[in-house]
Amino acid sequence: MSEKTYGLNTVLVLAVVFIIVGAGIGYGVSWAVGPGAESPTDLGTLKAGFIYVGPIGDFGWSHAHDQGRLFVDDRYDWLETVYLESVPEDQTANRIDYLINEQGCDVVFTTSFGFMDATIAAAADHPDKMFFHCSGYLRAANVGTYFADFYQLYYLNGLMAGALTHTGKIGYVAAFPIPELIRHINAFELGAQEANSSVTCEVRWLLTDWYDPVAARAAAESLIAAGCDMLAFTEDSPTVLQVAEENEGVYAFSHYSPMQSYAPTSCISGQLADWGVMYEDILQKIYLGQYNSTNLADVDYLWLMKEGGVELGGLFDEPINPLFIDDLEGIDVTDPILGVLSVYDLVMTRIDQMTDVNVGFEPFTGPIYDQADTLMIEAGERATTFALLTITWFVKGVIGDPTP
Repeated sequence: MSEKTYGLNTVLVLAVVFIIVGAGIGYGVSWAVGPGAESPTDLGTLKAGFIYVGPIGDFGWSHAHDQGRLFVDDRYDWLETVYLESVPEDQTANRIDYLINEQGCDVVFTTSFGFMDATIAAAADHPDKMFFHCSGYLRAANVGTYFADFYQLYYLNGLMAGALTHTGKIGYVAAFPIPELIRHINAFELGAQEANSSVTCEVRWLLTDWYDPVAARAAAESLIAAGCDMLAFTEDSPTVLQVAEENEGVYAFSHYSPMQSYAPTSCISGQLADWGVMYEDILQKIYLGQYNSTNLADVDYLWLMKEGGVELGGLFDEPINPLFIDDLEGIDVTDPILGVLSVYDLVMTRIDQMTDVNVGFEPFTGPIYDQADTLMIEAGERATTFALLTITWFVKGVIGDPTP
């Protein structure tokens, strides 16, 4: 994966730090205008609609999805896309109807977990249309699911955090208690424990919105006051990184988009998504007739590192901020299989293992205990995909309530 999805449009977006979420719903239309690939067959055109939970200028989740939309829109002459941004969950149904009835969309992508039930209901109302829901688990004949998951990257972030922390306390600012975030928090702590078995991870739930810079700042400052000097987050602004940059001795990990420029001396690494490669795969298959409104019930994309949908870093093609490489090379850990090696070398080895077709390493490999010291994953066993997608418990070492 490369910066192919982040071209001139991202350079322009970088000039805008925040977009103020106004009343109502944003709306945009985009037509393919570049020298994209020619239509492989005389199949006419395809129109795809995208529904975002936040503003496309959030520089987080919705921004990353819109960069994916722009990538496919610019690439294919047979594709037209439209989008709706800042859509509340309770307006999902009427927004889907708008995209189908007034915009004439053939397929609708609903890009937030909270849109799941409305997507399934809309699919029943529009059986001749196709739907793809991101991060959910319910499907139907005309509804597929897709997700690019970060838990492997959070493990790698945790490995670095556990090695570099001076206080033994790391923290996580989390928007809502859904399995995705619980999975990521656990992976962050599991990685930290590999470098330092005594590290704990404190959680601050926002419970307000996916994009809430004010609440994110308060949560980050609360974690710092509690002694946490390494921060990760799931909130769709660079606020946590900015707070780390403002506080000497506090460091953080970027989330979803290349945010390192907001904290050039405090961002160690992060997680990056390239939704463009996944949208391309789905839309090509729809256009060629491989997917239709009757055969999506078993279509479930879950792309990890080996599929190329996600990569490590606060910037594309820079897995670790160069400012921190020497420190990571100077700290040794002992792995039961690899022996003694630097944390930097272990991170690079884990990347190779998790991008290998056979996935030579899985962060959720037992024995793993929950907060009550109950064995949840047996020694030597790997968590199943279903278990990871439905996880509702915190691993031992996480401080906080997984169901606040």
